[in-house]
Amino acid sequence: MRVAFVLGTTSGGTGRHVLMLVEGLVRRGHQVLVVGPRSVEERFSFGAAGARFVEVAVSDRPHPLNDLRAVLAVRRLTKGADVVHAHGLRAGALAALGSPARGPVVTLHNALTAGGFVGLVYGVLERIVARRGGHVLVVSPDLGERMTALGARDVRPALVAAPVPAPAKRTPQEIRDELGAGERPILLTVARLAQQKGLETLLDVAAGPWEGDPLFVVAGEGPLRGELQRRIDAEDLPVRLLGNRDDVADLMRAATVLVMPSRWEGQPLTLREALMTGTPAVASEVGGIPEILGDAGILVPYGDVAGFRAAVRRLLAAPEDARALAEAARRRGDEMPDGDDAVESVLAVYEA
Repeated sequence: MRVAFVLGTTSGGTGRHVLMLVEGLVRRGHQVLVVGPRSVEERFSFGAAGARFVEVAVSDRPHPLNDLRAVLAVRRLTKGADVVHAHGLRAGALAALGSPARGPVVTLHNALTAGGFVGLVYGVLERIVARRGGHVLVVSPDLGERMTALGARDVRPALVAAPVPAPAKRTPQEIRDELGAGERPILLTVARLAQQKGLETLLDVAAGPWEGDPLFVVAGEGPLRGELQRRIDAEDLPVRLLGNRDDVADLMRAATVLVMPSRWEGQPLTLREALMTGTPAVASEVGGIPEILGDAGILVPYGDVAGFRAAVRRLLAAPEDARALAEAARRRGDEMPDGDDAVESVLAVYEA
């Protein structure tokens, strides 16, 4: 089978998911083409995984002339493919406009969390994907309901593989020593420092008051770093921004709780990794989080600062509850689908 993936700009879970699909399809003898910005090839090395990569500028913002060029390029490059599979809304819309009448497979990895002009453009792209996509795969039930309401012909859940946590490089105590935590509980957030992740809520939660002087640590980078750091400094909050880390699994093993205050998430790899390392989670009740977390953590309405504080305090004050959730997390982590499951899932869609 000849499979063509179309990607926009991505530096996170979407790119890792596509790389996993590329590797699985190549192992099964399929021919794979990846079309997208040069930056995604530099970050994920699809060519090294056995795919043919062709650069096409799929920008993350509307640009009529460049978008027209991208549509024509996608049409030309994917003409001989048996299946065109786009990932993300912009790539999905461009592929839908540039593909045959039956339409591409489109996996939607994110939902809109901003309004204004961005929201207007997002709505137009959603309608293009819903009406011209062949099959639409969604990472959360709410996305599926929205695409169905917009007229999508075939909407199915997307199966995203759970990451295998990296082997431990350092012990929890070594991590604690690096962070200067002493005996303080470590409350970990792993997130891009961007609007979707609800980090203003995290800082509100950290403002306390607290007993036991917990240390909030945030692993990740993004455009809100300066704004967040200014507030941390101005209010003397117990929060440390660690930047990008290559030892997230070690941080999770050292943490008492993973705190995920996101406005929206699909199937966050961070949460899956926390389950597999046995780290209890307190997370927003949004998107695909409830389906993934199950009984292995505590769900809180998005933006409910008092609810997040109460949930974290409960786990800090009752270690037996935290241990029970850690065991539930490990059991839940053992049930997560792997890469082979995800590849077989998309092959079933391609054959349809």
